[in-house]
Amino acid sequence: MSRSFARIALLIGSATPILLGLAEPQASKKKPTTPPKSGAQLFASNCAPCHGAKGVGGAGFSGPLQGDLTSGELAKYIATSMPPGPKKTPADQAKLIAEYAHTEFYSPLAQERNRPARVSLARMTVRQYRNAVTDLVNGFHPVIPGESGGLRATYYKNRDRNDKNKIIERVDSTVNFDFGTVGPEKDKVDPHNYSISWTGSIFAPETGEYELIVQSDQSSRVYFNGEPRPVVDGWVRSGNEKEFSGVVDLIGGRTYPVYIEFSKSTHGVNDDEKKKNTPPSPAHFRLMWRRPKMAQEVIPSPYLFPNWSIEKFVPKTAFPADDRSIGYERGNTVNRAWDDATTRAALEVADYVSTKINKLAGTKDEAPDRVDKAKAFCKDFLSRAFRKPLGKEVEEAYVNRHFAPGLSLEQSVKRVVVLGLKSPRFLYRELGDRKDSYAVASELSFGLWDTLPDQELRRAAQAGELDTPQGLERQVVRMVNDPRSFVKLRDFLMLWLKVDEIPDIVKSQKKYPGFDEVTVADLRTSLDLFLANTAWSGEADYRQLLLSNKMWLNNRLSKFYGGNVSSSNFQPVELKDRAGILTHPYMLARLAYLEGSSPIHRGVLVARNMLGRTLAAPPAAFAPLAESLHPKLTTRERVAMQTKPEMCNSCHALINPLGFPFEKYDAIGKLRLSDNGKPVDTSGAYKARNGSAVKFGDAGDLARFIANSDEAHTAFTEKLFQHLTKQPVRAYGPNALPNLTNKFKEGNYNIKKLMAAILIQAISTPKT
Repeated sequence: MSRSFARIALLIGSATPILLGLAEPQASKKKPTTPPKSGAQLFASNCAPCHGAKGVGGAGFSGPLQGDLTSGELAKYIATSMPPGPKKTPADQAKLIAEYAHTEFYSPLAQERNRPARVSLARMTVRQYRNAVTDLVNGFHPVIPGESGGLRATYYKNRDRNDKNKIIERVDSTVNFDFGTVGPEKDKVDPHNYSISWTGSIFAPETGEYELIVQSDQSSRVYFNGEPRPVVDGWVRSGNEKEFSGVVDLIGGRTYPVYIEFSKSTHGVNDDEKKKNTPPSPAHFRLMWRRPKMAQEVIPSPYLFPNWSIEKFVPKTAFPADDRSIGYERGNTVNRAWDDATTRAALEVADYVSTKINKLAGTKDEAPDRVDKAKAFCKDFLSRAFRKPLGKEVEEAYVNRHFAPGLSLEQSVKRVVVLGLKSPRFLYRELGDRKDSYAVASELSFGLWDTLPDQELRRAAQAGELDTPQGLERQVVRMVNDPRSFVKLRDFLMLWLKVDEIPDIVKSQKKYPGFDEVTVADLRTSLDLFLANTAWSGEADYRQLLLSNKMWLNNRLSKFYGGNVSSSNFQPVELKDRAGILTHPYMLARLAYLEGSSPIHRGVLVARNMLGRTLAAPPAAFAPLAESLHPKLTTRERVAMQTKPEMCNSCHALINPLGFPFEKYDAIGKLRLSDNGKPVDTSGAYKARNGSAVKFGDAGDLARFIANSDEAHTAFTEKLFQHLTKQPVRAYGPNALPNLTNKFKEGNYNIKKLMAAILIQAISTPKT
């Protein structure tokens, strides 16, 4: 017997003969009446007398009805074990009872939802820890070095890269060239021998493992993030090698310096006479990457910067995943695995800092003030780590006593770093009532940037500016317009759209030839650009996320979706049949099957994430009805047939009419007018929380409803609040959510203004 079943059996053993509230049937000559059909009715009539309403405990069973069985496991247990005696609960009733109990109060998710709202003490999430450590070691330099748009290129007329041989200096939007046999500039370079260098920075939009890839038939190498050795080395090639790569771990939201060398040479051709008799060979060079869980692609222009950035320390220690059971990351679990990870990470940081202490502290081995400068660095390091000035006692305990006789300076620095990074002063975020300016600064920086306060925020805290409404608002406005805030907003939007964990999107090559992993990577980039240019535009208008008909396309995507784009660079194109994010092909392809669309997946996303509706988990896993079984039916007709039973229709009566308006888009998000030879029916409907019935003619109508719906605005505000603060909005008082939703409306649905309002509300409201 499993632990879960044993626990239930033990609890039941102390109960009355009425187990789980299901009374022993009484003998009767009368024909039994038909029992109630809903799980709520069955539980209320048969279970609540013993277990109490909502399973909180009653006369025959004092403990709350809670556990970790799945709905199916719970149904099986009820059907086979209750009530005691020869007669058991009919399977159909057991299933209804289990579904109701599991959703309302039994499961861990239901328990969390029903718990009184409160602000909990929180450690850093894994994302926050990695960001904080990276910024702590590297200091606070500009995250984004100017405007994106490409890498700075210098072209040389031969292989000697010096000033007198320069022929071109410019910014290349992408590094994707086929030079042919004439070179980059005809008549300006020796087509047999020339060279190019590119410098600048590469922006990582998300945290994870990146593969940098060079495709070239000539000598090349890529130096990255200040490393002395090239991360991609194709300088000496053998045979027909034309692709070289290297893997790097990157923290999202930051830029990393890059330097690239390219050199073309024709061996044995050194004088003019030989050059005349030897035709130049062709040459090409491409700088590509493979983002986390994505296909390789030429690095798009928005992720390339012509300016140089400083090298970044990137921690490599693996951490256990944070809890996300209620929809957002929470640092609410402290266990052995997490504690071990923080120790390993602290040692990793200490090793890095101690080996680079001269550079970080601005000193040299032989300098007479080296110890003093190292101490000063350590004090500043801990002050930033603890998010407030060090008192004398803390300074003595954490710094001075570790610079002791018998210890090398490097050992002393290691001790300070490890002690500081293992301290609760670093690991736990300041929460609760507003205490002082430094706690406010910390709440702002973690809320908007998921990292430590920067130098300007620390200055404002020290000057007492955060104690005034004007000073607080000034800093919030500055921070919310910083690119780091968009990184956090992007994380939220990906979570909101359920594409934060990148799945494999695979389609039938027979039905959709050419739709491959490269196309999927292009669509993901297109989605990123849409979000950046809509949610982070000047207006940052939430409604345009749902209504804009712009789509970022390159030549490959244009072949599938129109727009007549001939360049490999992405550019915005207006498409009349698109209505915002819900009709973006990446979303539609993500929420579809190998060959067919999926109104259910699309409808669930709208119901749960856009409208904030709670849906019960399906009682069992169902495969869609195969088209071959019903060759004359459309997808809509097959879905309606499969979900017609009452056990399904309780949820699908909401889901299906929200998914059907997307039926004019096939499994790759391409427009279609018919399905299985019949005209596509895109009509849909929704009964709003205010009781009004809404009808939709197509996805555009649905998008307009969501864009202007009060309940959608409320759902978006609540989810964004949770993502920024990592706390439930109810813990900030019953009026917090209505007030913020109203401010969202007053701010013309500007997402940046909403982010600012959320942080000000969180800081200014006494917590419960």
